[in-house]
Amino acid sequence: MNVRYERQLKRGVSEIIVLKMISKEPTYGYQLLSDMDRLSGGLFKMKEGTLYPILYRLEDDGMIQSEWSIPKDKDISKKYYVITPLGKETLKELIELWSKFDDVVGRMLEE
Repeated sequence: MNVRYERQLKRGVSEIIVLKMISKEPTYGYQLLSDMDRLSGGLFKMKEGTLYPILYRLEDDGMIQSEWSIPKDKDISKKYYVITPLGKETLKELIELWSKFDDVVGRMLEE
């Protein structure tokens, strides 16, 4: 696949995917990276330098908030991300938009 086009397509859906994953459970960056890679069969193998700007934008936009965990024993503190009510509503709208987009593009590509 042409790498340039693949990157463009991923860029268009990365925020929706990250927001959806955070909506399932509070999660931290490394867990998100691992889960996205595993669940996508490697298609969404994302680097930290790509993920964290997405998380910062979602947080700046009020769709997620971050909370530091309290370390236990030898664990280190981790920054967990949690979806906000605004994030839940926005995610619902984005999923509806993606569904329409997917349907229209699919029909156009069949022609």
